[in-house]
Amino acid sequence: MDKLLAALGFFTRIPFWRLRDIPAEAYRRVVDLWPVAGLLTGGITALTLWGASYILPPLVAVIVAYGVRTVLTGALHEDGLADFIDGFGGGRDRQRILEIMKDSGIGSYGVIGLLFWFMLTISCVASLPIHIAPLVVLAADTWSKFCGSLLIDFLPYARKESEAKNKLIYDRMGIGAFLLCLFVGFIPSLALPPIYLISLCLPLVLALLMIPYLRYKIGGYTGDCCGAAAMICEGAFILSAAIITTLICH
Repeated sequence: MDKLLAALGFFTRIPFWRLRDIPAEAYRRVVDLWPVAGLLTGGITALTLWGASYILPPLVAVIVAYGVRTVLTGALHEDGLADFIDGFGGGRDRQRILEIMKDSGIGSYGVIGLLFWFMLTISCVASLPIHIAPLVVLAADTWSKFCGSLLIDFLPYARKESEAKNKLIYDRMGIGAFLLCLFVGFIPSLALPPIYLISLCLPLVLALLMIPYLRYKIGGYTGDCCGAAAMICEGAFILSAAIITTLICH
């Protein structure tokens, strides 16, 4: 129970910590439950989109849904993506990249990156049929969190534990935890028409490509890298779904 509350509390602003005291150690072991948290964040986003679509134009409904998601999560992954883009866009070496990512400010690279991500993702979701869009939103959230978890298992932490923003390093998943993470990340995709399962491929490829890239550039991962991976993979899933829809319709 501590692990579950830690995962849900970390990925949302919902005060799960009021239910019971969560030991700090529980936060180290939550990686396999990241997709479980995605069921909550993606589920609320999908339900908001579904409800808003009855009273708002498609594009506006999607904007409202992702606005709710941003408030729900406290822009956790968005912050990671902005720091990641700033760091790797402006840093020339390992030390400078890590310094920029740790800076609480946001630079021009980060701003442009977030604008691009939101414009691309929101436009793609708005292009989907309304009976498909909420399912894609949910599946993209859980699958992207699984993809982001791969960085933990295949890379060392790039900083000292004392230098981590949240002052802890995640434990790697064992085989059982990995299979749970994979299962929960994948299962929402089964609610989509089978052709949309192709959308699983691009996010997974991008996550696997990030592993050697991060190893080469900074020698491992940081929390910002995990957040960025989740955002990149989520956008890739939704982009793939939009491409599939366009090809089917034409």
